[in-house]
Amino acid sequence: MEFRQIHYFISLYEEGTVTRAALRLNIVQPALSMQISKLEEHLGQKLFERTKQGMVPTAAARQMYRLFLPIMRDFSNAQAQMLSSEGAIRGHVNIGLIASITEGVLVDTLSEFSTKYPEVGVSVSDGYTSTLTDWVAGGRLDAAIVNKPRRPLALDVEHIVDEEMVLITGAAFAPSLPATLTLRQLPSLGLALVLPTRGHGLRSNIDSFAEGENIELTPKFEIDSLVATVKLVEQTQVATIVPRVAVHRQLANGSLRAHPIASPRLVRRVVSVSHPRRPLNPATRLFISMLAANMRLRTPGGQQGEEQKAESE
Repeated sequence: MEFRQIHYFISLYEEGTVTRAALRLNIVQPALSMQISKLEEHLGQKLFERTKQGMVPTAAARQMYRLFLPIMRDFSNAQAQMLSSEGAIRGHVNIGLIASITEGVLVDTLSEFSTKYPEVGVSVSDGYTSTLTDWVAGGRLDAAIVNKPRRPLALDVEHIVDEEMVLITGAAFAPSLPATLTLRQLPSLGLALVLPTRGHGLRSNIDSFAEGENIELTPKFEIDSLVATVKLVEQTQVATIVPRVAVHRQLANGSLRAHPIASPRLVRRVVSVSHPRRPLNPATRLFISMLAANMRLRTPGGQQGEEQKAESE
């Protein structure tokens, strides 16, 4: 089994067709097909079913992908670290983000990062906290920015920021609300709520605060898509509870209004997770640092909270 064959296999597995994989690898299709055939012969197992729709991975291929992807990623990271030690930052960032961060600060961070480090490529996946942490553990991602999990993880966990969650209404439909809200007041305000489903990390945070106040928040709508939720709130008389950073643009342009909840103050802790046996390459560390800085800038009291946290440690 050759290193080149594994590289070709991973490209074909991810691209799904010989045409796209060969284009990605910058080789001719017959060369790719020949190496995959040699790999199958060496393993004594078929890796792909050839269909009209493309190359469908077999069970053996799925197992091989899970086993070899972390190894290839480690190789790429090691190569990037050696190249970066010469001065310029190179390599690839492969990171996962929960949706509110993707919507809140990703575009600004990518723009800033690509200008400063033009030789670095970035791949971003979004998903639930549980999914992203599993992908980090399995080597599919180098790191992920997620809600702090309640259960202990066999991963390195680094605090990023504590985000305030606020009640959000559409500016055109903003009801008359008290200047200071409490979570216990919400059920009596007659607001129709849209919240994520119960499998969502943000919903788990909101429900835990509600349980602490001995109340139940019963949403009219349950939607996991942050984009759809924000549009619904902008266009109708429903409200939601989200981190302020996730809607800072809409708050700035006046299409949404934020109503802080003073008691209890709804805060979610955002952390970075990475594998303890797979050191992050310099590019990934820099990207996380820049992303964290952008989050803190858009979180009222975020920088102050970081300073207080540092003083207490």
